[in-house]
Amino acid sequence: MRILPSKSINKKDVYSYLIQGLIILFSILLSLSLENLNDRNRDIEKKNSYLIDLSNTLKEDVTQIQSLRSILNESVKTINLLQNDIESNNQTLSDEQIISLIITVEVGFSFFPQDGVFNQMISTGYFELIENERLKENLLEMYNHQMARNYATSLEIDNFNIEFRRSPYEKFRIRFNYNLTDGEFYGARELVNYTFNKSYYLSDEFYGLLSQAKLYSNMYQRQLFDIEKKYLDTLELLNTTIS
Repeated sequence: MRILPSKSINKKDVYSYLIQGLIILFSILLSLSLENLNDRNRDIEKKNSYLIDLSNTLKEDVTQIQSLRSILNESVKTINLLQNDIESNNQTLSDEQIISLIITVEVGFSFFPQDGVFNQMISTGYFELIENERLKENLLEMYNHQMARNYATSLEIDNFNIEFRRSPYEKFRIRFNYNLTDGEFYGARELVNYTFNKSYYLSDEFYGLLSQAKLYSNMYQRQLFDIEKKYLDTLELLNTTIS
């Protein structure tokens, strides 16, 4: 048997194969890198889109907070007028003025934050792409601690508001028309008829009811002030992050 001589490998061919292999490997790595970069850019773009929506939502919530604080503040002023008149033994206000003031006192309005965008960011994972740690801390506090505290306070005030509406309306036999389209939130009342109960009006029971309403109004105003402050701080952080 004749043994064929082995064919020598050309060094130029080896270099050529090596270069081709490196080019293919580099192309693969570059393609993967570009794909990851595109995915990253898409994620950042989507995150920024969420942040823009969140900013618009916070602005709407701030407007709601400011309206509520204004209503509560006016209610405190109204309660002061009524208590001043009671302390003067009903020397400053007419019966109709008193009843008209009573039906304008509002302590049962609550702040309902819009948390849809935040919840979407959490569920989709885009919240973790926020690089500003202070912004993340603010959002977590707003939509966890402050929201829970707001709901707890609102529930307590709502329970009180049932009694605040029932007792005076019953004792004064107040009748009114309700204009659904008027007013900032739930419409407005227009006095139709009443029976003035002076003994109840001057009683400790009614005076105490007004004091409790004023206390809740002031407490909730303070809470809304704290919430608004956090919202405004978060809006500033959002503007910096988005830009």
